Amino acid sequence: MKITTWNINSVRLRMPLVAEFLRLRAPDVICLQETKVRDAEFPLADLKALGYEHIAINGQKGYHGVAIASRRPLRAIEKRDFCEKGDARHIGVELDGDHGPLTLHNFYVPAGGDEPDPAINPKFEHKLGFLDELREWSAAGAAAGRVVLVGDLNIAPLEHDVWSHKALLKVVSHTPIEVEKLAAVFAAGPWVDAMRRFVPDHEKLYTWWSYRAADWAASNRGRRLDHVLVSDALGPTLSGLDVLDAARGWERPSDHVPVTIDLAA
Repeated sequence: MKITTWNINSVRLRMPLVAEFLRLRAPDVICLQETKVRDAEFPLADLKALGYEHIAINGQKGYHGVAIASRRPLRAIEKRDFCEKGDARHIGVELDGDHGPLTLHNFYVPAGGDEPDPAINPKFEHKLGFLDELREWSAAGAAAGRVVLVGDLNIAPLEHDVWSHKALLKVVSHTPIEVEKLAAVFAAGPWVDAMRRFVPDHEKLYTWWSYRAADWAASNRGRRLDHVLVSDALGPTLSGLDVLDAARGWERPSDHVPVTIDLAA
């Protein structure tokens, strides 16, 4: 089973890119973040025409939003309102794998603004609170059984998840407090960092390149903000990883690229 996660940064604006990716890679399931559209305006027909007839969405006007589109039937849809702010940042489903049912959660963690100080930046305070609640949710048994968690977690936790560990220590997404809190989420499951099963910790691994760079590829100042976590039960089934860096160079791209994990599950 191939599962893709991609912060698409407006699904209506970039539906042609989604369609191109699905034709190229044809995953069983694609999880999108930052869809930025209300449920009633989500491009259901476009995805169904591509063979993704089973779709779960949690959207809102202009901001946030998550969705799961699948070739396989989806069941037991869950939409949790983390931090009780009314944001569309989570959706969970059940579906059948090749060797039994599994649960799939799709997350969009708050970015946190520019200033890494919760005392003066409410967005950063929200992000830290979201991570605390995510840890509690994990500790309550979210990773029990056959479970996959994907999404834009907006944190690059490891030294080689960023272009310069030293330069970014005081930059939101790589600050010590964010890294510590995400590590606590990982441990609370416990969760397996699926991407790093295929790319060793000492090698650079990015999924996001800023729009601010004049030439994103030449500067290559990336960060790994997008993640795939699996429960211990699914760890042994991990069989492949594809980070489609080339998608960052497509016409009118998202600043994130699609990440696909392959499970013999």
